[in-house]
Amino acid sequence: MAGRLSLQEVDLSCSICCEIFRDPVVLKCSHSFCAPCLQQYWTQGPRRRDCPLCRSQSVDDPVPSLTLKNLCEAYIQEGGEGLEETAGGDLYGDPGETCPLHGERLKLYCVPDQEPICVVCHTSRKHKQHDCCPVSEAIMDVKEKMKSALGSMQEKRDAFDKMKKKYEDAVECIQVQARFVERRTREEFGKLHGFLDAEEEARMEALRREEEQKSRAVMQKIEEIVGNITSVSESIRVLEEEMALQGIAVLHKCKTTLVRDNSPIEDPVMPPGALLDVATHLGSLKFHVWEKMHKTVKFTPVTLDPNTAAPWLILSEDLTSVCDSDEKQKMPDNPERFDPDTGVLGRESFTSGKHTWVVNVGDNTAWVVGVAKESVQRKEKVSSVLKNGYLSVYFYHKMYFAGTSPLTRLILKRNPQRVRVQLDCDKGRVSFYDPHDDTHIYTFKHVLSERVFPYFWVGCQQCPLTLEPLEVSLKAVEYF
Repeated sequence: MAGRLSLQEVDLSCSICCEIFRDPVVLKCSHSFCAPCLQQYWTQGPRRRDCPLCRSQSVDDPVPSLTLKNLCEAYIQEGGEGLEETAGGDLYGDPGETCPLHGERLKLYCVPDQEPICVVCHTSRKHKQHDCCPVSEAIMDVKEKMKSALGSMQEKRDAFDKMKKKYEDAVECIQVQARFVERRTREEFGKLHGFLDAEEEARMEALRREEEQKSRAVMQKIEEIVGNITSVSESIRVLEEEMALQGIAVLHKCKTTLVRDNSPIEDPVMPPGALLDVATHLGSLKFHVWEKMHKTVKFTPVTLDPNTAAPWLILSEDLTSVCDSDEKQKMPDNPERFDPDTGVLGRESFTSGKHTWVVNVGDNTAWVVGVAKESVQRKEKVSSVLKNGYLSVYFYHKMYFAGTSPLTRLILKRNPQRVRVQLDCDKGRVSFYDPHDDTHIYTFKHVLSERVFPYFWVGCQQCPLTLEPLEVSLKAVEYF
């Protein structure tokens, strides 16, 4: 069998015998073979005239190729330049292009088995009747598939790059959130520390005033007693002198002295409340400080969740008010966020019990207030109506509506500046009132089979929606 041929010899070799063409003929499919090789292939094979390479049927006789014959003869006469042998007589070439069983060049590609084969393999039992094509065509097909696969991989890489960028943006957002929470926490604790420091100083000042006042009162008593001691000491001195007299003079002096000495002495009695009121200063100290502290802090039953806010919304730092804007902020597109709809949810969610919150709508020209089910679509711009998972009332184009299907027009006697939302999960009720005169606005009667969140939608930049704080009272529990 011939060894592997160089590139030039490949062009001038028969794909059946792998030798330089002898009396080359060309078929209608444009494939060329040696005339003897082709006749032998047709004689030994099935009784049909097909091309050994592409299997196309050939009705006409093969046509001699004079040009190819002249090229082959010229190549042989020139000594077969390009045919380079090693010292052992083997030709240089890639062993991967030679059939390991027959030593022939792998010129065909078996489509069912997906492997290159030689002409001898083509007539063997293993590959007989299999669809085959020239290796060059198979290479082109494979390269097309590889090109398609390359495009798909590049698209996948681009998708991963975008995903990586999203996660990097998320990390940046997390860091910004952490610094914001850290700053706000320190500010709030600073206020608490300031209150406690001021309260401590006020109590120390009250203690100092009481100490000074009551000490002064006792010192006055001490001064009175010192005066009495001085007076008695003088009487003692006089009496001792008179006792030293002799004779009748003692009788004359003693009458006056004894009268003065018989004046009654009152026992010193400490007035009530003379001591410090220690119990007042220390009794339930922490509770009274806490009781006083709660009057200086605010409590809102609902806190806006910035992770759900649409990128166009601006939330206050204490997360109690929201307004619209023209500029879209750079925010991660997390699943909880509304986009493009300009909505935001409260952080608190409810599945049972009664809950109330008040929203100051002020002069806002476009707003929606109510509750939203957990399953609402957040990545689509939808109407805030009941069929989409919202139980809300809204104000738009100077008209009030209840979000029913279809919408219910609401006729109100006055434009409410505040709206109170009352949620009763157990009874499936969501009611709206005007706190100014407790006027009922609307009530939804709907079974709540899933978790619901306070919902806010705003389309006004000048006036925010603001959650109002509730009054909180502290009292001790008494047992009877």
